[in-house]
Formats: sequence, C-alpha cells, structure tokens
Amino acid sequence: MTTAKKTTPTIDPKPMDDAVAAGKQSVEQAVAATKEQVEKASNAALKSYDDFAVYNKEAVDAYVKAGNVMTKGMEDLGKTLFAFAQSQAEANVSATKAMMTAKTLNDVVEIQSDLARSQFDAFVAESTKVSEMSLKVANETVEPIQAQFTVVVEKMMKPIAA
Repeated sequence: MTTAKKTTPTIDPKPMDDAVAAGKQSVEQAVAATKEQVEKASNAALKSYDDFAVYNKEAVDAYVKAGNVMTKGMEDLGKTLFAFAQSQAEANVSATKAMMTAKTLNDVVEIQSDLARSQFDAFVAESTKVSEMSLKVANETVEPIQAQFTVVVEKMMKPIAA
C-alpha cells in the first residue's frame, strides 16, 4: 500500500502583508490627522487665552485709571465743599459780630436779612459749581472704561467680519 503524500497548500503571504501595510498606513494617517487637529485646537485655545489675558489686563488698567480720575475729582470736590463751608462760617461769624454791635432791632434785622440773602446767593452759585464739577468727574471717570469697551468690541468684531 502506498501512502499518498499529503501536500499542504501554500499560502501566499503577499495579500496579508499588503492588508497589514494598508491598515498600518490608515492608522498612521488617522493619528497624523488627529495630531494636526489637536495642535490646531491647542493653538486656537492658547491664542484665545492670550487674547483674554490681554483684554483682562487692559480692562483692569481702564478701571484703575477711572478710579484714579474719580479719586482726584472727589478730592477736588471735597476741597471745594470745605472751602464753601469755611467761607459761610466766616460770614456767620462776621454777621454775628455785626449783630452784637447793632444799636437797634432794625439794624439786627437788616444784618440778618443781608446775611440770609448773601448765603442763599452763595448757596445757589456753589450748588451750580458743585453740580458742574460732579458731572465733569462722572464723565471723566467713565471715559477710560468706555474707551476700553469700544476697543474690545472693535477687536471682537474683526473676526466676525472676516
């Protein structure tokens, strides 16, 4: 009896190697594309963070400048009010001295009337001055903040317009 020789079929490894190479190439392409997208996203995030930091610093600077302007304006306003109060106190002392030396009741009434009239006129004039100073301080205080707001809006609108 003869035994048949068994032959094993030979498998060509080339298609398998080609499939592995194609799979490897696809994975490498996917990794490269992902890496590129991650780098783009990271750069965009870092640029946004840098822009935010700059905007934040500029905003803080604007608020500090506004605070300084307001402080100076309030100091000037306080000095003006104090000077007015001092002048009114001096006018009262002067009128009191005049009343002490008055000879008649009519003289006292006349001195008192003159004092009341002059103090009312001074009060109206000083009120106008204080109102104008307050308005000026308010406007000057808002200017740095408004300017910074305008700059930020313009910067933010550029990417939208592009």
